[in-house]
Amino acid sequence: MERRRVARSRSNGDGNPSSRASSRRRFLAALGAGGTVATAGCLAGARSRLPFVGTNEEADPAPERSREPSVAETYRDVDLPVPESELARGADRDTIPAITDPVFAPDWSGIDPALVDESLVIGVERDGVARAYPLKLLNWHEVVNDDLGGPLVVTYCPLCASGVVADRTVQGETLAFGGSGSTATGASKEVVTSFGVSGLLWRADLVMYDETTGSLWSQLLATAIRGELTGTGLALYPSAVTTWGQWRESYPDAEVILPPPASNTVRGRVEFSYDRNPYLGYESSRRVGVGRTGDVDERLHPKTKVVGVARDGVARAYPLPVLAKEGPVNDTVGGLPVVVALEGTTLVAYVRRIDGRVLTFEGDGDVLVGGGSRWDVVSGRALDGPFEGRRLERANARSPMFWFAWADFYPDSDIYGR
Repeated sequence: MERRRVARSRSNGDGNPSSRASSRRRFLAALGAGGTVATAGCLAGARSRLPFVGTNEEADPAPERSREPSVAETYRDVDLPVPESELARGADRDTIPAITDPVFAPDWSGIDPALVDESLVIGVERDGVARAYPLKLLNWHEVVNDDLGGPLVVTYCPLCASGVVADRTVQGETLAFGGSGSTATGASKEVVTSFGVSGLLWRADLVMYDETTGSLWSQLLATAIRGELTGTGLALYPSAVTTWGQWRESYPDAEVILPPPASNTVRGRVEFSYDRNPYLGYESSRRVGVGRTGDVDERLHPKTKVVGVARDGVARAYPLPVLAKEGPVNDTVGGLPVVVALEGTTLVAYVRRIDGRVLTFEGDGDVLVGGGSRWDVVSGRALDGPFEGRRLERANARSPMFWFAWADFYPDSDIYGR
């Protein structure tokens, strides 16, 4: 059986077989030369492997419609397709109903429960528009199909505390995550379909499905792990897990998704008790996932929040408690200069190089100070000084997550402060 190594990212091709083959040839040639690229192709019927390559600054850029570059990052070696025996059933398909038609407003005025400043959200900014997706909503839906300067999918796995935001364009085809009643355009290069929450877990993490092919997708890999699209990946976009208050302070014009019945789901306008946390007690326990058995890396409590950075075969986890004690950390991971900072509940990692200059940062209240400028922690934007208006590049593409989730994919990761 053929074995291939692929790295997850947007394809450069136009969706036709010759373009995909060309992308794969470029990738394999780069591997032979000791380089890394960010190309993913559909390897249906073949065994493939996702190599650990970390963040690749020379990856193909995201679509021109977005100011933010995609962050090309893959995990440890993973053989694809994932054996069915490695998947665990946590719920029936669509029991957790993905949101298919989101509606946004400036706040949750008149909605019960209230969205307060302390409410945690996933924040996304694209093409000058900032949106927030409250975790109290995502705990019940996990997947939101949105269009923000182009097709976007916002995902959250409560079991891993991981948020992943990706462009829904794959191989020239537009895939819509979460829902039924998909519409396909036949032989058109662009197909809009529906994806949803499969109810399956892989390594305790959310597994999505696409209704067009039935392929299964790993949230943390942002890659199809079983089915016709196995090996195909999504281009990731930076996001932040922060509070609604902090997000609005950084983006005063931000809008927030409204819960059903305003927004529609794969199962219609089904509502839940959004003031109730269905995972209450899980974060403080040592339990991992649903029916999870096997070894868990004991170097940290499995539910310790960490932000991870991977670069050129080096992976490092930065625990939230360490950042809370020490303040901003200036570090280098696999040759990549990074600054990791905590402001309130917002844990972020940025590349501390701008215009070829490596900056050193210090904390000053609720901002970072470096290069003669003050920088907003949540957005990475310089507020004044010589870099005013400039933005720091994110050093990773995924939100902070529980330690066990990071260690599952990066078992050789070191831990800052140890």
